[in-house]
Parts: sequence; structure tokens; C-alpha cells
Amino acid sequence: MVATRALDATPATRRPRRVTEPTAAGSGARVTVLRMQLQPRYQGEPVIRMHGVVTDPATPLLRQRARLAGLLAELDDEQWATASRCDGWTVQDVIAHLTTTNQFWTFSIDAGLQGAPSTFLAEFDPVASPAQLVDAVRSWTPAETLARFTEAGEALAATVAGIDGEQWSALAETPPGHLAVELLALHALWDAWIHERDIRVPLGLDPVDEPDEILGSLVYVAALGPAFAALDGAERRGTLEVRTTHPDLRFLVDVGPNVLVHDGAAPSGTVTLAGDAVELLEALSFRAPLTAHLDPDDRWLLGSLGAVFEQDDTPA
Repeated sequence: MVATRALDATPATRRPRRVTEPTAAGSGARVTVLRMQLQPRYQGEPVIRMHGVVTDPATPLLRQRARLAGLLAELDDEQWATASRCDGWTVQDVIAHLTTTNQFWTFSIDAGLQGAPSTFLAEFDPVASPAQLVDAVRSWTPAETLARFTEAGEALAATVAGIDGEQWSALAETPPGHLAVELLALHALWDAWIHERDIRVPLGLDPVDEPDEILGSLVYVAALGPAFAALDGAERRGTLEVRTTHPDLRFLVDVGPNVLVHDGAAPSGTVTLAGDAVELLEALSFRAPLTAHLDPDDRWLLGSLGAVFEQDDTPA
């Protein structure tokens, strides 16, 4: 679940909620604060659907997890303590976060395959909750963090490797609500792909750009922003065509009360977003400015991913 501090369990829409909490220990005083809460869609049509485009969600997901585990095994204590691209988080903090997300993905897939998808994220705060989960394990050593990350990753890999055929269409919980397991896998891929770069770049390590990992991640994040807008009640309709180089990719995102990703023909009035694939991925994930041309009047097609994590509504 990524964060822009960590686009985490990347939630659906945010719903403000006032909570009264104690102040300093022993003071007896209390203060009312504003918390953000997800509003996933658990009933009706899934907010994101996909026809074609990504035919094998398992291979890139499993490869990326294995590669990251191999990288972490080679880091020294100084590298684990290096600041990541996630504000206020070290490399170790990012991996602690990914440990909890791997555990959640495994739990969610298992529940979905049993025909009883969970609703765990209904009370999840997309800003505060990930930070609290990381704060709770800051006493772990790098070796302990690596061991737990490896264990959680192996459990997820075993679960994903066992999915076959129609099971990919089963509904399971994700931050935007109940989606097909194949889309959950893309969410998990995108989240960890971005976070891998969040630690590689500050460490001076070259990122690894596998075409199928880029495709799966870009497809999902391009759909996620409009999905958040739909969960906020947006009903405006339009189509965004995404065309990229390095690698050469092309797909469409039909935007409206529901979001459909497909590789069909572009209808009249389709808006095109074109550029380098990794640069677009970084921009849509709020890691870099959006340098590809998109008319200001068409930026609504990118949705409201930033609002979930208290960033600008659309990439600048």
C-alpha cells in the first residue's frame, strides 16, 4: 500500500472523522483531532475492472519481491539507516511497512479465495495508520526486520503461486474496496515497485526496470486516481489513453463512476498521456513532477490519488 510518505495500503477515498484523544500522559487533558478514514467500496460493482492488458499478474509480483529480498540481504547497518524517499522514513522503516502490507495481501487473498472477502480497511487511516505501524517496530534490528520481511514475502509468494484460472477473478479486499485478485496483485506490485525505488535511489543503486513490472504498476496507478475520485462521488466520464516508451506500452482508462482499464479502440474525444513509462509512473505516484503534456482541462482524468495522502490533487 504505497505511501507518498508511503502510498500505503493505498486507500480509497478519505472521510474526515473527529476523535477525542488524551494529551500528554498524566495531564488529564483531552484534545479533539481530525482523522482521515478510508471509504472502500464493498458493495455493488467493483470500482476498478480490467479487460486484458495484463495477462500474468503473478510473475512480475513474485520476481520483484524476490529481487528486493536479495538486495536487502546485502545491506549493512549504515545502509539500513539511510533516509529513503519517503518523508521521515529510513530504508528500514520502508521495509517494516512492506512487511505489514505483505501480511495484509496474504490475509486478503486467502479470505477472498474462501468467498468471504474481508472489510478490514474500513477503519484504516491512510496517513496515520502506516506511520503508527512503523513506529511500533522501530526497536527491531535490521536483521530482525529482514527476517520478518522475508517470512512475510515467502508466505505471500506461496499464496500467489497457488492461484489459478478463475481464482484470479475472485473478489478480495484492497484499499479501494473489493477488487478482483488480479488487481490486488497489481496494487501489491505497484506499491513495492515504487518503494524499492524509494530505497535504491538514495542508496545510489541502479533501479531495475522490468517491462512487465512497469506495465502492471502503471496500469494500476493510472486507474487508482480516477477510482478514488469515483469513490468521492465523481460521475464525469471520459477516456485517457496512456502511451509510453521504454517500454512501448498502450492502454486505455475509461473514467466515470467506475473505472475500466482495457486495450480496445479509443473512442472519440479520448485524451492521450504520452511519455517515458518510468517517468509517468514516478509522477503518478507523486515521486516526481509530471513532465508529459496534459492540458490543464484534462487533468481531472488523473483522479484524486494525491488527496488521499494529503498531496496536491493531481501530479504537478
